[in-house]
Amino acid sequence: MRKKSLWLVISLVLISAFVFTACQPAPTEEAPMAEEAEEVEEVMEEEAEVEEAEEEEAASDGGLQIPDAEEGMFNVAVVMLSNHDDGGWSQAQWEGINYVQDNMDGVHTAYVELVAEGADSEQVFRALARKGFDLIFGGSFGYMDPMLVVADEFPNVGFVHISGYKFNGENFGNLFGEMEVMKYVAGMIAGSRAKADGANRVGGMATFPIPEELRLFNAYALGVAETCPDCEVDIRWIFTWHDPIVEREGADSLFDAGSHVVMTGADTPASALAAADREGVYGITYDWVGSCTIDECLTAPYWVWGPEFVRIAEEVQAGTYPYMADYFGAANGGVALYGFMEGQELQPGVASLPADDLAAIQAVMDSVAAGEFDRFDVFAGPIVDIDGNVVVPDGERMTQADIDQFAPGAPGFEATYGMYWWNENIIADLPDL
Repeated sequence: MRKKSLWLVISLVLISAFVFTACQPAPTEEAPMAEEAEEVEEVMEEEAEVEEAEEEEAASDGGLQIPDAEEGMFNVAVVMLSNHDDGGWSQAQWEGINYVQDNMDGVHTAYVELVAEGADSEQVFRALARKGFDLIFGGSFGYMDPMLVVADEFPNVGFVHISGYKFNGENFGNLFGEMEVMKYVAGMIAGSRAKADGANRVGGMATFPIPEELRLFNAYALGVAETCPDCEVDIRWIFTWHDPIVEREGADSLFDAGSHVVMTGADTPASALAAADREGVYGITYDWVGSCTIDECLTAPYWVWGPEFVRIAEEVQAGTYPYMADYFGAANGGVALYGFMEGQELQPGVASLPADDLAAIQAVMDSVAAGEFDRFDVFAGPIVDIDGNVVVPDGERMTQADIDQFAPGAPGFEATYGMYWWNENIIADLPDL
């Protein structure tokens, strides 16, 4: 409606100008049109200001405050799904944007927290772009399509979506990293712990049935199989990224059903907290380095966004960032596993694992650090699914398109195998799509 109103006003101005000049006696010199053009420009500027104010008002109505950009600085913002100190996914991103502020000159950074996926996020991205931010990171899977819409409207602003799979090669890129490698090693730890304690079941809390979640829990299950071939993996779908109550209920359900170790795919340390209320069981947390703080937590696969954000910001400033699928490797430190990184100590439940298993786990981590083990090694054949079908034949490996998507994939990014399958040791049904 706003665009229709704008063109109605412009049309009336032009028509009035035409009628006015047509009714006058022939001038001795050409009638100036500059005044009419200035009027049209003023109307357009006023309309743009109204749209900007409405966008900010809509964000404010949702309890969100849009930060200001700083003139003369390179302005970078991150939009986050939950609060900045959630102890998980968003806190890792918040620490990442702070790292940018601390490690780059001439940069102003900001963040917007508690932004719901969907229409709310679109308003926030648009408001940030209008405010003058040069680079905007979107920190949740459900921001993908809204962010792409806004990127098309602001071709001179850089947009980078974390997770997801879409990109345009111009000003909208996709960012993720080899977390499946760390989930695989976490699976090795979980399987070893269960086997050592005489158990044969571990569990996992998955969030939403998207390729990312099936990928990460298949990697976990493949790791479990390495150290506990007789173990089975139970899965609960909790349909939330961040809800402490729902996450705790999911963890309790898995422990009640016999899981000895439960790994979460969501934000809070609910799996470890639930384990702490029981005897002899363990949790594996996710996302943030500070999430694994009690003895009942075995480890935490976590994100280190700061150096990646800096790398991208520098490339955007230089005009060299490709805005494609930016999937960084585990060897560069953007993903990590708590207890195994420099300066960290193994958690008690890991330090007491059988020596052979611990040596095998450490060997994989050493290979990762050396760049000799990556996501394609995790998803190397033979891989068999829960129905006994060969997903990846012996000698074959999944491609990036397979890892990112359900088959057949997107045009130009086709998947041969895709990620709609469960590894053979998983005892849950595939989710409906």
